[in-house]
Amino acid sequence: MLRRLSVTMTATVTVCLVCSSLTLAASKKPQQPDKFPPNPLEITAPDPLLPRSPKDKKPLTPEESQNLEPALEQLNQQATATLQAGDKVTAFDIWNRELRLRRFLGPLPEVQALSRVGEIAWRENERQEVQYITQRLQAIQKQATKSKKTIDLQLLRAIGQAYQQVRSPKQALQVYEQVLAAVRQQGDTTAEVDILKTLGELYLAWFDYASAAVTYEKLLTFTSSRGESANEVAYLQQLAYIYKQEKQLEKSIKIRNQLAQIYQSQNNFIQLPALKQEIASDYESLARENPSLLQEAFKNYKEAYTIAWQLQQYVPASEALQKLIALYRSQGQMEEALQASQVLLQAQEQAVNFYGLMNAYDQIGQIHLERKDYPQALTAFQKGLQLAQQLNHNEAYFTQQIQKISGQTSR
Repeated sequence: MLRRLSVTMTATVTVCLVCSSLTLAASKKPQQPDKFPPNPLEITAPDPLLPRSPKDKKPLTPEESQNLEPALEQLNQQATATLQAGDKVTAFDIWNRELRLRRFLGPLPEVQALSRVGEIAWRENERQEVQYITQRLQAIQKQATKSKKTIDLQLLRAIGQAYQQVRSPKQALQVYEQVLAAVRQQGDTTAEVDILKTLGELYLAWFDYASAAVTYEKLLTFTSSRGESANEVAYLQQLAYIYKQEKQLEKSIKIRNQLAQIYQSQNNFIQLPALKQEIASDYESLARENPSLLQEAFKNYKEAYTIAWQLQQYVPASEALQKLIALYRSQGQMEEALQASQVLLQAQEQAVNFYGLMNAYDQIGQIHLERKDYPQALTAFQKGLQLAQQLNHNEAYFTQQIQKISGQTSR
């Protein structure tokens, strides 16, 4: 069969696909053991699926391209099936052949195929294959940006996406920055916003929070000028997260307060308890350097649990109360901590959270102990023990606390 293939090119595509690996393997010379193997994407050996030699730079005719496309899709399917069967080496040999032939359909189809196979190679931990594909992408990028007058933005964006698939963020960012400069020069604000979104996501994915913040601030400026409230909320949420990660708490508070105003204007109160807790937490952190900000922390924790309670969201109400109680205790405000603890008991009862209720009694008992109010502490721990026995959890702990108090009061 191999002899017939070498004599005539009239064999069917199916026969070509089946025999191609052996044909190409026979044409290769043995590798020198002290040399790196060549990039399989740069092999220029004749291929039965091509109407002429790969070294012939003459482009394919539309009819030839149309005939080649289904054959390449068959190669892709064959490689996929081979990988699923567990033969990874042969699968990537087939994909490499497909990628070599995709080059004859033009740069965009080739880049799209490189992106697809590159993602598979990365997922399969085929580092050498990823390197081959990255090198080919770099060559295409260099050629695409050779002329500054005529830049194919669609191709560049495809290259950027391909770089993302092979996890090459620096190269992807470089490409998208080129695209961004081009669309700005054209005055295409819609495309600019689209590219900025991609850049923002890419910066976040690789933990470059400083660059991500600059990008989302630009996006926020665009949406504010256009009155796009839905996008504005999304960008503010991203900025709040970014500034929190960057420990820029003043900016985090500012952004979250903007979000709170938007939620209130939209009567979207369900988002407010968690948001108020975040604001309170930021103020609490800042208060370590500036104690005057503690009042803002107290204020926002109170607003968080109050709004949650009004919405009958007793779980977030309990979370805010627990943080409020902890803050009161850290400041030695035990009376306020006890009052908040009583509200916490009610919240846990409303949420039917018996574990939370048990822990609330433990917390009340600890506060009474700090105040040396042993009878009240004993009552709280006894109620906690009752719940612990029902839950079959932490019984020994509550029994120990009760014994300690009994020992102290009997002296």
